[in-house]
Amino acid sequence: MQRHLISAADLTRDDAVLILDTAEEMARVADRPIKKLPTLRGRTVVNLFFEDSTRTRISFEAAEKRLSADVINFTAKGSSVSKGESLKDTAQTLEAMGVDAVVIRHGASGAPYRLATSGWIDAHVINAGDGTHQHPTQALLDAFTMRRRLVGRDGGIGKDLDGRRITLVGDVLHSRVARSNVDLLHTLGAHVTLVAPPTLLPVGVETWPCEVSYDLDSTLPESDAVMMLRVQRERMNAAFFPTEREYSRRYGLDGDRMAKMPGHAIVMHPGPMVRGMEITAEVADSDRCTVVEQVTNGVSIRMAVLYLLLGGNEPAQTRTEEK
Repeated sequence: MQRHLISAADLTRDDAVLILDTAEEMARVADRPIKKLPTLRGRTVVNLFFEDSTRTRISFEAAEKRLSADVINFTAKGSSVSKGESLKDTAQTLEAMGVDAVVIRHGASGAPYRLATSGWIDAHVINAGDGTHQHPTQALLDAFTMRRRLVGRDGGIGKDLDGRRITLVGDVLHSRVARSNVDLLHTLGAHVTLVAPPTLLPVGVETWPCEVSYDLDSTLPESDAVMMLRVQRERMNAAFFPTEREYSRRYGLDGDRMAKMPGHAIVMHPGPMVRGMEITAEVADSDRCTVVEQVTNGVSIRMAVLYLLLGGNEPAQTRTEEK
């Protein structure tokens, strides 16, 4: 493992599989009466969130506390950032407090990389989402969920997603989740297809390690997993499609479309879901939808990342007592 986790593209196949395998061990902690490990006792982790978040922030906080770390939650609202304090000054303040790791979410693409390489702070940096750039732990928890469902919980140890066909549908242009997943799934050997209207695909997408399609119905019968992406209206400054109804008709996933998928295929969503637009309630509430599993798996993945960066670089081992 490297010193920081900034981008899913930085992970090798062995790095990614190591994190997924370690997360399997961490998941067993959740089954215990006391969901705690002493691994990061005495370490201080700061959750530095400049953007609103529910799932990611709470997931990281839960992971940190289960590893017995001291946790400091920082939000831009109510802090000196609202008075004009720069990222550099905030970082140097944290450095003066002696923090060991910073989990940063920022609206500007590249902010975590800047924090990690600037010399402002001597701490591990974990990217919890930056602009429309990257969200590596989201990609890892998505891959972890896919491996569990498509390969097997115990049978998947040490394995990747070689040969699996994954389809990402929706607002690719504004999605850091899409970028991270394309990078990581390609590294793990999966075949990725992006499905979106032309206006919601970024410039240069033809250079990405994936295929592009404008027809959702033609890709569904061959997909092992279909991930629906939220239309991120808060990042839009123009009209990218005619109407919500038109978008839903062309690129929304309903019961009829789900029926075209193979029997083993799963439906995924990074959340929050906009029911009735990119996904119907029927699909969101079906057994094939893994949204709740993804949230659960997110804690295990983030425990694994924190453990490997701060606690050691070998997979966690669970002790089994001989009877």
